[in-house]
Amino acid sequence: MKSSSSVTSSHTMYESDNDQDYPLYTMSSAKTTHNLHQSVLVIGSGAAGLVTAQTLITDGFTNVHIFSKDSHPGGVWEHNKVYSGVFINNLYGDYRFSSMEMPRHPSRDPTNNRLSAEDMQFYFEKFTETYLRDRISYETEVLNIRRPQPPFDSDPPNWIVKYRKKGSKGTREMGFHRIILCTGGCHKPRIPSAFSPSAVKASGFLGPVIHSSEFRAKLDTIFAAVQPSDHHRSMQPNSRPDPYLPNPPSAEDHGAGSNSDDHDGGGVVVVIGGGKSAQDIAGFLANEGHHRNVCMIYEKTDAFVASTTQLSSRIRRSRILGVLSPHSELRTPLERFLHKTWLGSRTVRGIFDMASSYSFKSFQIPPDSPLRLSQEPFWSLRVNDEVCRRGNSFHVLVNEGKILIEAPAKAVEFGEDGRSIVLNDGRVIRADAIVLATGYESSWTDLFDVQTINQVGLGKYPPQYVSLDAYDQEWKGYMSLKNPPPAPAVNQQWMSCIYRGIVPARSILKRDLAINGAVFSTNNGYVFETTAHWISSYFLEDSFLQLPAGIKEAVQSTERTSAWLRRRYPDMLHWTNESHSSDIQFWSWPQYTDDLLRDMGLRHGKARTGGNALTWLFKPIEVEVIKDLTKERAALRMQSA
Repeated sequence: MKSSSSVTSSHTMYESDNDQDYPLYTMSSAKTTHNLHQSVLVIGSGAAGLVTAQTLITDGFTNVHIFSKDSHPGGVWEHNKVYSGVFINNLYGDYRFSSMEMPRHPSRDPTNNRLSAEDMQFYFEKFTETYLRDRISYETEVLNIRRPQPPFDSDPPNWIVKYRKKGSKGTREMGFHRIILCTGGCHKPRIPSAFSPSAVKASGFLGPVIHSSEFRAKLDTIFAAVQPSDHHRSMQPNSRPDPYLPNPPSAEDHGAGSNSDDHDGGGVVVVIGGGKSAQDIAGFLANEGHHRNVCMIYEKTDAFVASTTQLSSRIRRSRILGVLSPHSELRTPLERFLHKTWLGSRTVRGIFDMASSYSFKSFQIPPDSPLRLSQEPFWSLRVNDEVCRRGNSFHVLVNEGKILIEAPAKAVEFGEDGRSIVLNDGRVIRADAIVLATGYESSWTDLFDVQTINQVGLGKYPPQYVSLDAYDQEWKGYMSLKNPPPAPAVNQQWMSCIYRGIVPARSILKRDLAINGAVFSTNNGYVFETTAHWISSYFLEDSFLQLPAGIKEAVQSTERTSAWLRRRYPDMLHWTNESHSSDIQFWSWPQYTDDLLRDMGLRHGKARTGGNALTWLFKPIEVEVIKDLTKERAALRMQSA
């Protein structure tokens, strides 16, 4: 490959300050073979990237590349990020793709039905070995993606990708006709300014401050900084051990950099955040941390659903939860009854409230427990599936006093002694190490400069064709959406202008950029695979794929979606990032994938997933029902040829 001053083809590049998004040369419309031989780059080797690349290759694309910053496949479940005790919001075998069953991990407990992080890592490595061997360039970091600048050669690439191989001194560039962003929303850490590296240095804090994304890699650093506590395991529930009392020991008591625990029975790891990552990390430290004290600070924690026994797949994997959660389109009489009538809405909200109450009861969580400071399942995207009670799970450990909770509270700054943090109410909490489970920023901002983001349409934008209240009347009749939680300012809730959550509306006619893995849902395997087929048909210019007639129509569609999401999740959109919220189909993933199948002219709804007028609602949706989408699309292609 050539140096960073050129691309690997013979195309000459020129620098220009002109910010116009230059039109591409006209492709041979509907010439499938022409499109199949054009180069495609998939960025990311997580679940979405792997199934997208496999789908394209199965469809006949001959020039598919995957660039991955990681050293192994799996994304958030990559080999170097996984640690024991982390369970996914699925049962074993649920999160997979139709082309491959989930092989059993050699060390897996056969009596455990929960799906673990190790299971996911093992599955994606097997999937890659089976379908994508030699297709992935690991330890390859994409630094910038841009349009080529004119004047062009006769056949320019649509995109120029600047990248760096790990261990390489220089950067390289390569041209591609099409790009698929599969970088997800858990790539770039969000670190509050009060706990940034510069703030750590200025405060003189003596311990490590680590973002949750680096937790697995820096476990040894945490354990070296925090000494074990002999008495920690014998604490009574709700007791306050010495390390958490106000007036923590000063730096002089410890000596600079010392980890002495002579007077307090051990050090303290403070986990800031209340989401699933924070819970997993706190649980791991309490279970595996050799008796280290763990303190967790949050304003609100994630909601969860659980029961004393495992729920049937007729509830877990059917359409029932999607139907109970209002969708922007109510296509069945049952949905219209549930969400547009007083009785139906009372039923819906009552079921969600009952599920939350029963979940607390199944874990025996006291009424005054800080675990009750959780999101509302009906209105929230932060809902975890605990399946059923486990003896060493996060909630059990909190009940037993093995994880101390400070809530509602917010950590605002470091203490003056180099061994503490200050809460918003003025209290001081001992901290020998800090883990920031504070979420992530968009993974796209590091790949594109601001100019290109705006050219392509990947940013967050206010409505361009309608007023903010243009759709207020459309969903006014949804009785189930009465009495919502307070919403932040509207300008904090503007959504990405991404059609179907897959294609930037401003670039939809170019057919050279798509996204997979940015739609927020509770069934990623099914959603990612269906989306991959939609993308393949989009790149192939399949005549049966229904698309907006033009850019304006596409943008208007995204503006309507944004208006719906502001109504459906008023308190959620301010914390999501663009690369993890191109659309939100949390409970309603069956309706969303039906829309994608409908776009492709394929069977959808109960015609695909099975069931009759009496059973369709509780019919488990198996991933096998989309196993033949490639053949079905090929048949439609033949018919339209």
